[in-house]
Amino acid sequence: MFANNPKKERAIALRKKGKSYSEILKEIPVAKSTLSEWLRDVGLSKKQVQRLTVKKLEAARRGGLVKHQQRILRTRQIHDKALKDIKNISKRELWLIGVALYWAEGSKEKDYYPGSRLQFGNSDPKMIKLFLKWLKDVCKISENDIGFEIYIHQNSINNTEVVRQYWSKVTGFSLDKINRVYYKRFKLKTNRRNTGNLYYGGIRVTVKASSGLLRKVTGWTEAIVQDLNCGIV
Repeated sequence: MFANNPKKERAIALRKKGKSYSEILKEIPVAKSTLSEWLRDVGLSKKQVQRLTVKKLEAARRGGLVKHQQRILRTRQIHDKALKDIKNISKRELWLIGVALYWAEGSKEKDYYPGSRLQFGNSDPKMIKLFLKWLKDVCKISENDIGFEIYIHQNSINNTEVVRQYWSKVTGFSLDKINRVYYKRFKLKTNRRNTGNLYYGGIRVTVKASSGLLRKVTGWTEAIVQDLNCGIV
């Protein structure tokens, strides 16, 4: 009987005050299924329902924040462990890295346009710095033979000088070498988030009189394909 069950009586009283299940369970340690059975017919006022809804949303936000922080911690731990996997990259390894990098992002010589020069473009500053190191340390290209072309959207035209200074700092070359800027037609609808002060466009590295080097890189690429048996059957 109800009168002989003080825990149930207390639980119903708390529920009628608008308390949540978790709040009631802190005071009355019973199985959640038992509590649900006791409170099945207990109604709540609109104000009480609103309060519980707010508490659920707050709990969800706290849970989301905890998961976000845990994800950041796991990411940092994985990153720190991965940093230890690669040390003391040799010149040969740098050579192969550069070849693969150019294979992915560099321009290719076309049969209908022979004599093309070596060109490599990207918006990732770290990738650009790595490619420049490859050019100078592996391919022995003089800085005098290296040029640059910047590509930014038309709507960033007023930010041109800031963009030039940014890429000058990234590449280590003076502003007079970062003097070719091309503007791409701006699309009104875009999913890009790197806009405004975060947008620096992309930069293309070019090498003068480098058709011979381009053909050599093409040969190196094909050698990798053949050695790893990755050719098209």
